[in-house]
Amino acid sequence: MRILVLGGTGYLGRRVTEQVRALPGAHLLTGGRTGAEYAVDLAADRPERLAKTLAAAAPDAVVNCAGATGGDPVTLAEVNARGPAVLCAALREAAPAARLVHLGSAAEYGPGTPCAAVTESAPACPVTPYGATKLAGTLAVTAAGLDAVVLRIGNPVGPGAPAASLPGRMAALLRAAGSDPGAVLRLGDLSAYRDFVDVRDVARAVALAVTAPGPLPPVLNIGGGGAVPVRELVHGLARLAGFQGKLAEDGGGSARSAQVSWQCSDIGAADRALGWRPAHGLDDALAALWAATP
Repeated sequence: MRILVLGGTGYLGRRVTEQVRALPGAHLLTGGRTGAEYAVDLAADRPERLAKTLAAAAPDAVVNCAGATGGDPVTLAEVNARGPAVLCAALREAAPAARLVHLGSAAEYGPGTPCAAVTESAPACPVTPYGATKLAGTLAVTAAGLDAVVLRIGNPVGPGAPAASLPGRMAALLRAAGSDPGAVLRLGDLSAYRDFVDVRDVARAVALAVTAPGPLPPVLNIGGGGAVPVRELVHGLARLAGFQGKLAEDGGGSARSAQVSWQCSDIGAADRALGWRPAHGLDDALAALWAATP
């Protein structure tokens, strides 16, 4: 089975690449702007050019991990909205029978209702450019008429978390602070609830989606299945680090997440369609993150 992974050098993409490579009978192909077997730039390629690349790769399945989590609205739109649309157009021409597994985001749902888990049939009401562009990408995939599934990922945590993410930034700050009892880490508001999912579980869900007999539902939630206070994640990392200083919340925070105080995904459909449930809890994910923090 020839499986083409796009965006395999990113946080999720690296884990997905490892998981796909380990699949029995799989032949891993990589696509990206640099350092990949096939030159692919979803933000800039024309559909006809990408179709030629896909024809040369002849994939049985394509996993699209390419995406932007930050940047200006134009960059987000180019990567998260235009990219999947171009990919689908090229697949229809060059590899219409290939399965497409596209990584979406729980941010597409927008604000959740406290104490409730959102299902895939819930209206999508994103409140940030990131969420809106990810939703546009999902719509492009689900309307393409392909053998495709969008995995809406919760908040990934685990080894290799980027510095731009809260878990990655906290791990780096704690490593730098060491055991200094006078250290003060000034943080934003930590009162929001998030659905954290181990990056290793995300990769396993992708592998299952690639190999599962079809057709699959158009959208599947991939999360931890519960809402956890962000403060719990931060304090959990601090305990692992043996931090003896002070964690000071200043009431500010990420503009991307400020309007969403509650996020929780119902993951029952992924269990039914893929036989997938998370194998790692938050404590396990944090321990792996801390162990991998330089």
